[in-house]
Amino acid sequence: MFTIRQIAEALGAEAQGDLDLQITSAAEPGDAGPQHLAMAMSPKYAESLGQGRAEAALLWPDADWRAMGLRAAIFTPRPRMAMAGVTATLDPGQGFGIGIHPSAIIDPTAHLGDGVCVGPLSIISAGSRIGAGSVIGPHCFIGTDAVIGSNAFLREMVSIGARATIGDRFIAQPGARVGSDGFSFVTPEVSAVENVRKSLTDQGEATAQTWMRIHSLGAVTIGHDVEIGANCTIDNGTIRNTVIGDGSKLDNQVHIGHNTRIGKDCLLCGQTGVSGSVDIGDNVVLAGQCGVNDNIFIGNGVVAGGGTKIISNVPAGRVVMGYPAVKMDTHTEIYKAQRRLPRLMRDIEALKKAVFK
Repeated sequence: MFTIRQIAEALGAEAQGDLDLQITSAAEPGDAGPQHLAMAMSPKYAESLGQGRAEAALLWPDADWRAMGLRAAIFTPRPRMAMAGVTATLDPGQGFGIGIHPSAIIDPTAHLGDGVCVGPLSIISAGSRIGAGSVIGPHCFIGTDAVIGSNAFLREMVSIGARATIGDRFIAQPGARVGSDGFSFVTPEVSAVENVRKSLTDQGEATAQTWMRIHSLGAVTIGHDVEIGANCTIDNGTIRNTVIGDGSKLDNQVHIGHNTRIGKDCLLCGQTGVSGSVDIGDNVVLAGQCGVNDNIFIGNGVVAGGGTKIISNVPAGRVVMGYPAVKMDTHTEIYKAQRRLPRLMRDIEALKKAVFK
């Protein structure tokens, strides 16, 4: 339970009214009761306050909170930033226990920093190092010689492969996998795939080919303040390490291929797939279901709209969309033209008939 004063101080925000009013959690305005902080950060959301019974709300600057029938209010000029602070303050956590669970298996050569918690049935392998204050949830696996920094938080069933190196404040959602082998195979003779990439033409009748595995000798290096989503997968490098830069966030079911290097503060949204040996700059945003071809680069500050397929290099600062990826304004013009095609074809047919007559 928190007071309005405590929440306002945590946000560094102005508050008015009964600052000792206690709330237990946040709620949408129409669902809020007396124990909730109503998230009414714009006039549009505040319209539904009357449907609930909230006594306190998070509002926009200069909002007339008394006219809304509230006892207290917190004011924020930047709603989503306030959401980050409020949710961090009110987050009840996962309820994981403290200390080392008796069923956890920890190799004697592993080193755990002060205050590390390890959940039921988790395995900490030989030579691994886990920084102070980290939480390793139930059913997790930490591989041989893996290094995880301080204050990491691994949800249930997270797997960290051998020799992975991860910075401080790492967060991994359930089922995330770091350090699987790369999808890398070769045929003794030149493969049909290699020929197609060169010729872009049909190859005739296919010949039988046997794929030989290329082993992953590299590992994965992850910087500080990185978060990866549920069932996210990051492959080891073949020779060099796969790298995720400081502050980058990977959503659920994102896949990062072997040898790929991702810069700082990137955002890769759900079901995005990045092939091997891609260089991605800083502050890049790839929206949901983007696909990236192998052995290309994406410059700093690139933004790709949802469903974009990037098959060639993208210069810094470009905003792209479509398949293949083009400038977003170009894609919009192409889309408009596609919608006009049926009418255009009817006009052409009418012209043809007129000419024939």
